Amino acid sequence: MTGLSLELLRRDGQAFTEEISRESYLAHSGRKPVAEFKPIYDRYAHVLGADALAIAVEQFRNTEEGSEDHRAAGMLLEWQLESQASRSLAELDEREIAWESSAYIESPEGERVQYQAAAIEIANERDRSRRLALDDARTKMVKLEHAPMRLERLQREKDFIESLGIAPSYNAAFETITGVSLSRLAADCSAFLRDSQMMWDETLPYHLQKSLGIKPSEATRSDALALLRATEYDSAFPGATLQSSIARQLAEMNVDSSAGGRIIYDVGERPGKRARAFCAPTRVPEEVYLVLRPHGGQSDYTTLLHECGHALHFANVRQDYPFEYRWLGDNSVTESYAMLFDHRMQDRGWLLRYTEVGSSKVDEFLRLAAFEELHYIRRYCAKLIYEVEAYGDSADWGDLPDLYVDTLTRATNFQYRATDAFVDFDPRYYSTRYLRAWQLQALLNESLVSRFDEDWYRNPAAGPWVTRELWAEGQRETAEEIAARVGVRGESLSFGPLLRNIERLLGS
Repeated sequence: MTGLSLELLRRDGQAFTEEISRESYLAHSGRKPVAEFKPIYDRYAHVLGADALAIAVEQFRNTEEGSEDHRAAGMLLEWQLESQASRSLAELDEREIAWESSAYIESPEGERVQYQAAAIEIANERDRSRRLALDDARTKMVKLEHAPMRLERLQREKDFIESLGIAPSYNAAFETITGVSLSRLAADCSAFLRDSQMMWDETLPYHLQKSLGIKPSEATRSDALALLRATEYDSAFPGATLQSSIARQLAEMNVDSSAGGRIIYDVGERPGKRARAFCAPTRVPEEVYLVLRPHGGQSDYTTLLHECGHALHFANVRQDYPFEYRWLGDNSVTESYAMLFDHRMQDRGWLLRYTEVGSSKVDEFLRLAAFEELHYIRRYCAKLIYEVEAYGDSADWGDLPDLYVDTLTRATNFQYRATDAFVDFDPRYYSTRYLRAWQLQALLNESLVSRFDEDWYRNPAAGPWVTRELWAEGQRETAEEIAARVGVRGESLSFGPLLRNIERLLGS
């Protein structure tokens, strides 16, 4: 460990993270056709090797549990595990990004459709036969080329993490570092699927028939994309006013949507840009990119609100905080801030004030929003249950496609494709972050309503409070700690508030 100290690990670790984040932004936004990760990993090999990991492990084991030093050490250790695994997989990641940027599928008419835009094309297609044909073409491409890359990455990452000896297994290593019990969360997910089954069975047929004219027994995942795209409401969510509407809401809340120029909006169409929007903090809090590839209609409003929550969080973190509190920590926290904003699309007052949905259609739209919420939570509950099995000690990778189809299809009623088993997979249990964020955002919303009334989103006192009490703290605290600090009823994280909210909206 000669020459490498904890302070050097923090300093050069931040520099490395900034460079990797910038490279990821350039590649995934379509500004570069290929990513060049390996040279960055090579430049920072001294903070991504055995000595660096030993320092992080020693700091974690030798600091008192519950202390700030132990908190910071846990974040550094988790970052080391993720970064070292990513270093070992850099060539695979570069290859996948290059492939995604250059791959095309063929439409039924013989036209080339960029693979990255296939999900957008499928979601926007109202002709079901063409939609299914596009998904068939996408599936063929996934099976031949994309799925093998993703499977190799997942297998190698699992093997690498287990080889480090942090814990006896991949799942145990995740639980040791994060403090999140996978078995407990998976049990909660199973309970949510059970508790919401009757509600799902009652609402799914109505929305499928109304929007697509099909029965649950016919529905595929491509139909789910079209259903939740909700093109019938496009006139209520015009693209021309997308940014201005959300900027107006933030201004009324006393929040600068650009955070003094620190947030850069990249929301135009560009070949090679990922269909899935993302936030890229390249320097925290000085430089944060918000990237969105337009789909159209209400989905763009939901997505921009979500990414604004991320961007405003990272752009308002305290500058005097160390690397780990500004960059690292429990990503359930930043996901909860993103969801706190995207859930304004379930708020009657917000919709009437900032969109053109109108009073005659708002109740109908809220019922659709409740259905969409129920679908996504059920989907992510099923994903976590599947991923816990996939990362488990007894898993056979050859059996996982069938397990994926069975688990996801039973939870959603939409028929899933076996070929997507490794593409539709959140590495390093990011699904846990989403699920816990859903739970935390419900408690945060209750807290804001209690402090600033139901229209907190336009209360000029709310913005400074959110900035000071939430965003400024980065991810120093866990989701549970934030719930305990700002919650109004002392509730712990659970699916209870989410289920109550969905029931309320369905009765709109």
